[in-house]
Amino acid sequence: MSSMFRFHALRFTRRSAHRSTRLSTLARLVMFAAFTVFAALTLPGCAGLLGGDPLRVSVAGIEPLPSQGLEMRFNLKLRVQNPNDSAVSFSGVSLDLELNGKPFASGVSDQGGTVPRFGETLITVPLTVPAFSAVRQAFAFAGATQSGQIPYVLRGKLAGGLIGTTRFVDQGTLSLPVPGIASR
Repeated sequence: MSSMFRFHALRFTRRSAHRSTRLSTLARLVMFAAFTVFAALTLPGCAGLLGGDPLRVSVAGIEPLPSQGLEMRFNLKLRVQNPNDSAVSFSGVSLDLELNGKPFASGVSDQGGTVPRFGETLITVPLTVPAFSAVRQAFAFAGATQSGQIPYVLRGKLAGGLIGTTRFVDQGTLSLPVPGIASR
């Protein structure tokens, strides 16, 4: 009876070991595929690794658009400068704007084009400010009027396909007029 038990236990152990190696091989393949996708998506955005400089993006202007419901809408004009020896083509733009460390507005555009090598271009993106974001920021502005400074962060990407997406960040402070200080 005990020899029969040993035979079944041995057979069970061999099957478990075979399943374990199959799972181990499958896990390795999945990890390799995930790493390959991660590298393909992140390395093109790391211009410094490839010898290039990041794009310089700055706000060139803001124009109001007709509002829809309780939302506010704006056209944000971005100046994109390319300090590299190769042109950057894009087929869409996505933006997120934070004020005081909180989300404020976002926008997308299917506008396409090319930022020439050692050149610049203007891109217009419609931004939407949800009503609740505007109310939340109104309360935050009340607290910032003493310092007169409101930090902002503009994050975005120029989409150019799976490998060609270029991300950018522009940040700084907005200066508000401080009550009681006359301009000269």
